[in-house]
Amino acid sequence: MAAARPRLSAGRETSDERAMEPAGGEQRELLIQRLRAAVHYTTGCLCQGVAEDKGVLFSKQTVAAISEITFRQCENFARDLEMFARHAKRSTITSEDVKLLARRSNSLLKYITQKSEELASSNMEQKEKKKKKSSAAKGKRTEENETPVTESEDSNMA
Repeated sequence: MAAARPRLSAGRETSDERAMEPAGGEQRELLIQRLRAAVHYTTGCLCQGVAEDKGVLFSKQTVAAISEITFRQCENFARDLEMFARHAKRSTITSEDVKLLARRSNSLLKYITQKSEELASSNMEQKEKKKKKSSAAKGKRTEENETPVTESEDSNMA
């Protein structure tokens, strides 16, 4: 008997997901399996670092439990983020959705807000630099395209 696949998307499935099911169901399972393995590996590395720093040991079962809880929590986060965006009638998850998700943890919310502001500031600086470069390039092009008017041409205009 095949194990039931976990649903990553909340609510209704899209037509793309339904069309992908027969042929892509196995591929989706493989991707989920690879993601679980990556979370388990990362959890193991983090536990190993903590073990070295604090002088404690983590059993394989403990690492497996932490990684499983982490994976499930990430599934819940993904579902919540999708719902926040859908509620706002958007198809894209924004930083505001992430802030809403983190609202219960003051330190996490503060960190996310700080990073969001840093990114926004960095993006604005990059846009200004691009704008200056493009306006400088346009200025050079218009100067090159304009030919100086000589006196003989000026007298022909009269």
